[in-house]
Amino acid sequence: MLVNREAAPRTTPGSGLRGGLGIYDVSRPDKPREIAFWQCKGVHRFTFDGRYAYLSPDLEGYRGNIVGILDLVDPAHPQEVGRWWMPGQWIAGGETPTWEGRAHRCHHPIRLGNRLYVSYWHGGFVILDIEDLGKPRFVAGLDWSPPFSTPTHTALPIPFPLHGRNVLLVADEDVMRIPPGTPAFLWLVDISEETRPTPFASFQVDGIDGSPQPEFTACHQPCEEVRGTEIPVAWFAHGLRIVDIANPHAPREVASFVPDPVDGGRVCSNDVCYDARGLMYLIDRDRGMHIVERT
Repeated sequence: MLVNREAAPRTTPGSGLRGGLGIYDVSRPDKPREIAFWQCKGVHRFTFDGRYAYLSPDLEGYRGNIVGILDLVDPAHPQEVGRWWMPGQWIAGGETPTWEGRAHRCHHPIRLGNRLYVSYWHGGFVILDIEDLGKPRFVAGLDWSPPFSTPTHTALPIPFPLHGRNVLLVADEDVMRIPPGTPAFLWLVDISEETRPTPFASFQVDGIDGSPQPEFTACHQPCEEVRGTEIPVAWFAHGLRIVDIANPHAPREVASFVPDPVDGGRVCSNDVCYDARGLMYLIDRDRGMHIVERT
């Protein structure tokens, strides 16, 4: 089991923070045991294919999180095998960013075949060739922020064609909007010609767009295990939305679940994933978890 550790966003890290990636033996689920810790300033998010972890470490000498690849063939001795950063991030190497602050940073990579699809926050997304894991190579990227106001959270490749197209499902996150800001939504991007990614459709929950909304209202994270054309998506204050992309030109909502708010607060559905039975685990950012079944 892998566990990322970092300071909460927009906070000052405590003196006892140990940022990085913890690696645990869970052969006894009742007694998880840490067997290794890969240390850095913090890891925001990661994916894992059973051997390699693809993560977003915050490293000394860089401005903002970059792309990191760890080999866990021996989980007690994790080894970094590759890294990539957006030109301008390597401050210690003399690079100068063309942006302010830490807005251009790796959120997390997702692997399909010999490609990494990497969300890069207010830097959009990038596609990397990892045929040589030690030397990730830039293939293409797209940044729509601005004119669109929200940062890119997830770049999820669909592992089968839709109407003959190779499609990347891209979720922007409804936080840290560029003023005046409109709520985040889902994009469908044609990557059939991967050096020219082209958005061609989008999805937003009815009634959100077109009027002022607070942050944490709209899109956050799609389930990153694609089992068909129905994609569960955590939609912050609007709970779980299941979006069918079978017709990629007209994605549509086919089911939803909105938890009851607690103590007059707002729902803040943050993440969703499946288990082997098809049950969905919907995590609230502040208040726990719901287990949901598709009917």
